[in-house]
Amino acid sequence: MAKSQPLPQTQPQTFTDRMRLRFKGMLDAIGGALNKAGIHPNAMTITGVLGNVVAAMLLARGEIVIGGLVVLAMGAFDALDGTMARLRGAPRPWGAFLDSIADRYSELLLLGGLVYYYTTQQNLWGVMLTYAAAAGAVLVSYARARGEALGWELKVGVLTRFERYLVLAPSLVFNAPLLGVSIIAVGANITALQRISAAHKMAKTPPPDQSEA
Repeated sequence: MAKSQPLPQTQPQTFTDRMRLRFKGMLDAIGGALNKAGIHPNAMTITGVLGNVVAAMLLARGEIVIGGLVVLAMGAFDALDGTMARLRGAPRPWGAFLDSIADRYSELLLLGGLVYYYTTQQNLWGVMLTYAAAAGAVLVSYARARGEALGWELKVGVLTRFERYLVLAPSLVFNAPLLGVSIIAVGANITALQRISAAHKMAKTPPPDQSEA
């Protein structure tokens, strides 16, 4: 008689997953049109990074609102590159890798621009909070990547990258960057701890026993 096996652990659907499903029709239509126009998904990814370089320079100069508008515009590139790759068929490993690295660069560039701005303003709290936000963002990403390398899916957390974007972009547009980075500093580090906790629980769960009695 086969021994009973524990039910597989499933991750709850994230806010990012729900938004992706909600806007799937619109993204598919735009992404399909861009594919037909001959635009490559990787070109969208790189353009998004370059746009965020411009945004980071604006933030560093203290042009917060204009920088925020650029960040808001670059969000469209981030949303569409993955959709375009999916519509072309199975996404290639290089494209997925490039997209992930581009996301990290974009986020750190923007927070780096704010660190420079707060440094010129001699705003120690601004520097510290922005650094904490950047550290939390990196740890959230690293926890998921390291977990996936071990066979664990770690998508849990109150502030994943999409939520961080929804916090940062409006806070810049409304000229309240310190509020945005404060929320991210707390939320991102809580998210990292949530993923560490989830990984610990998975590590304690014994693998399914395939043997038969």
